[in-house]
Amino acid sequence: MATTADFRNGLCFNYNGDPWKIVSFLHVKPGKGPAFVRTKIRNLNTGRLLENTFTSGIKIDVIRVENRKYQFLYSENNDYHLMNNEDYEQIMMQKDFIEGVEFLKEGGIIEVLFHADEGMPLSAQVPSHVVLEITFTEPGVKGNTATNATKPATTESGAVINVPLFINEGDKIKIDTEKGAYIERIKE
Repeated sequence: MATTADFRNGLCFNYNGDPWKIVSFLHVKPGKGPAFVRTKIRNLNTGRLLENTFTSGIKIDVIRVENRKYQFLYSENNDYHLMNNEDYEQIMMQKDFIEGVEFLKEGGIIEVLFHADEGMPLSAQVPSHVVLEITFTEPGVKGNTATNATKPATTESGAVINVPLFINEGDKIKIDTEKGAYIERIKE
């Protein structure tokens, strides 16, 4: 058993009979009344996001979880097929349970969160930084490197992000998947 003092982003616990994962939290100590923790939690069975307030000090039942690396094979409608590179076990996850799915390309590595006691996949997350190739953008113009202006660009995974004006089709860029933002151009 743990308490609200043990809350951290990514902590998984049982609440009202379902597994939940903390997306964000904030300890609040008002001037009057007891302290509390304001949270955003995601239901790992349905994918639903909920804002909830916990009284400070209540006990929660923490779930033991494991992260395993899987390779993305292909998608069919809303289902994504993943393979464990160690034992070649294949699993299928719905798109709603994969964070950062718009930055996932075939053959890409993804971390899958498993319930350690039941062996059931709960959610998945794309790495925090990925390198993708630009498949479409307006052409860059010589001399456009000094300003902070941006333009939309489509990546090989289908995601559209804003990039500096000097980025052209065929360039590889590093992307922060949590913010969906351009970091740098990769030189080969």
